[in-house]
Amino acid sequence: MFRNYIKIAFRNLWKDRKFTALNILGLSVAFGVAILLSMYALFELSFDQFHKNKDSLYQIYTTNQTPDGPEASTAESIPFAGALKKEVPGVEEITRYNGKGALVLYDEKELSMSIAYVDPDFFSMFSFPILLGKKENPIEDKSAVSLTEYAAKKIFGDVDALGKSIRVISEGEEKLFTVSAIIEDMPEQSSIKFDLAVDFTNQSDFAYADYLNDWSKENHEVYMKLASGMNPEQFEKATKPFVDLHYQEEMASAKRDGAQPDALGNYKKVQLLPLTDNYLAGFDNGRAEVNKTMPYLVLGISFLILFIASVNFINMSIAKSAQRLREIGMRKTLGAAKSQLFFQFWGESILVFLLSAITGIILALLLLDRFKTLFTTKASLDTITNLPILLAFCFSLIFITLIAGGYPALLLSKMGTLQALKGKLNVSRKNKVRDSLMVIQFSIAILLICGTLVLRNQIQFMRTKDLGFNKEQVISLPLNGKRPDAQAIQLLRNHLQDKPGILEITAANNILGLGKDGSRSTSVIGFDYKGRGVSTNILMVDYDYPETLGLKLSEGRTFNRQYAADSLAVLINESMAHQLQEKNALTAKLIIDDSISYSIIGVLKDYNFEKLNKTIEPLTLFLKPNWNMRYAYLKVAPQNAGKSFDQIKTAWKNIEPNAEFMGSFLNENIDRTFKRERTMSTMITSGSILAILLSCIGLFAISLLVVEQRRKEIGIRKVVGASVSAITMMLTAEFLKIVALSFLIASPIAWWLTAKWLQNYANRIELNIWIFISAGIIVVFIALITISLRTIKAALQNPVKSLRTE
Repeated sequence: MFRNYIKIAFRNLWKDRKFTALNILGLSVAFGVAILLSMYALFELSFDQFHKNKDSLYQIYTTNQTPDGPEASTAESIPFAGALKKEVPGVEEITRYNGKGALVLYDEKELSMSIAYVDPDFFSMFSFPILLGKKENPIEDKSAVSLTEYAAKKIFGDVDALGKSIRVISEGEEKLFTVSAIIEDMPEQSSIKFDLAVDFTNQSDFAYADYLNDWSKENHEVYMKLASGMNPEQFEKATKPFVDLHYQEEMASAKRDGAQPDALGNYKKVQLLPLTDNYLAGFDNGRAEVNKTMPYLVLGISFLILFIASVNFINMSIAKSAQRLREIGMRKTLGAAKSQLFFQFWGESILVFLLSAITGIILALLLLDRFKTLFTTKASLDTITNLPILLAFCFSLIFITLIAGGYPALLLSKMGTLQALKGKLNVSRKNKVRDSLMVIQFSIAILLICGTLVLRNQIQFMRTKDLGFNKEQVISLPLNGKRPDAQAIQLLRNHLQDKPGILEITAANNILGLGKDGSRSTSVIGFDYKGRGVSTNILMVDYDYPETLGLKLSEGRTFNRQYAADSLAVLINESMAHQLQEKNALTAKLIIDDSISYSIIGVLKDYNFEKLNKTIEPLTLFLKPNWNMRYAYLKVAPQNAGKSFDQIKTAWKNIEPNAEFMGSFLNENIDRTFKRERTMSTMITSGSILAILLSCIGLFAISLLVVEQRRKEIGIRKVVGASVSAITMMLTAEFLKIVALSFLIASPIAWWLTAKWLQNYANRIELNIWIFISAGIIVVFIALITISLRTIKAALQNPVKSLRTE
């Protein structure tokens, strides 16, 4: 019996090759794309899941009540971790973590790497296996360093690294370390990554030793393992006496300045963020907000694409059923039971889906490398080849087959014998199931197109927005060589002083946008000003910084080499001036760093020195030409900018021959900050195109059947004088009504979703109705072309041929 089912199924599928091919094409593409998109989404959701203690690992952050509302911070003070473990029950293990850039020197090699300053509990808390060397606390000796496999290979090649010595320059200080252990390379799904790990106390004095008992200097992250029997809520409540003891003065200042306590009366609170949520977490309104919109959106698009392909299959199966009515009638007359008919038709559906699934898997394998390049992801098929995922895929395949293939099979098997023998099944008009499914299809397509248009407009808005600085003519260059930064800057000036294309050279200790080295940071300090607490971002700069960046002055002047007193002067932005609440900010004196008084000599107009999804915060610029600057900025003439870039590269190679040149224009740096938005845009665009194509495949197949079933009507209408345009309009009107209804349903939903998404950006576009009307016009135009391919041909056909055929 089963063999007979298979034989008949193949025979019927081969008989209707055109529709079988359309079904397999649509389903194969849908399966292939769904596999790739699911791979990406599950990769994003799998970060930090590999740790054995993942359920008890947390990152600590604090919520501070300020006059402007609650603010969250992951930075903690030097004594914080030790005191927390000693004074608060529930801390099983705890580690401080400070990740920085470092230059590793070995023989003639100079390698830019990342270094992690950590405490002894780090290696027992996290699952970073030690392959060689000291297994227990490999950084117990202050001069010991642990290397990842990648770092060891990069530094020493194939030579055994254990016991070898390397020099490391970080934060302007050079230290000698001995390799004590080799760590297995971190998985791609790790939110914590580094090349070298050393003891936390190895940091420079201005980052560690100078602040051993200072609770106000916060410069590193803290992770902890929660003891069994204690949940996060209990622990957070238990920290209240700890906060009251160590932050009494800070909370009193917040209360004095007008900050309002939270619902529980707290002005400061210690909170826990699960490590497994760390990668997708952001901080808003003083709390950690885990944003899984992107991976769930991608996963949703993959399901929607499968849904559209399955709807096509259902609609085509129902529409084609009219050609098999007499077969059904004969089978029933000869004694076939409903269950036999059901399994016969369902078997055909299973066969189509299996062929499509296999083809889809092959398609996914063929497109895998291009997919990873296009979306700049490290995801791989390993993400979805574990047992739970494979079982879920098989279950999903069975479920989809049961719904998509089972419904048409059930519809046909339940048909009465007499009705089937007469060949009566109205699928051309008033088919509510078919029309409803098509409405859902095109609603999804319109929704995705609206999302694409809004997202692309937002990205373009951010790219072209005036950020308040010159991003087209300025090149940023990480100072990643072994020379002191001030010396490297001076040598750059010496090498490039006779180059007419190089207009200005300066330096700062932070980057604008995201440079090629992938590093960016923020530094915030708080201090009292006239009895009020104020906080500001700080930036250490060299002379000519505002001039090089094209920053505009609101009042006052910039730093000048002719004024020796400028070493105790600062520039502030307008947001900082507003916070000071002075009629004339240039009269203000800021008491910072152990009663040192700084004069404000100029107010800069606000510019976007952070991500564009943030409002512009207060900023103070200090003149520190001998500081650890980290980045050089070079302004070039607009003519021959490429030539100037090459001159800078040559100069850097002469100054630091062993250091990698990582210069880039600031507009490139800004574009890198849009990586997530661009990936989202590409995926939604791809999903939109695929949704439209799949919907049109189904629409084309349905139009073929409807035209075939109405051939006699078309012939009669032509005989009585109907024009080609009238017949074409008659045939297309029904489908255009479906598309129009889809637009009416999808547009309000798209407006609400995109408006909600745009709230994440302080700088955003204004939604307008033309974006959504454009999406509707696009879909109507594509649908009209799809339908017209067959309807115009039918309207032009000789009516005598149609009537003779009937």
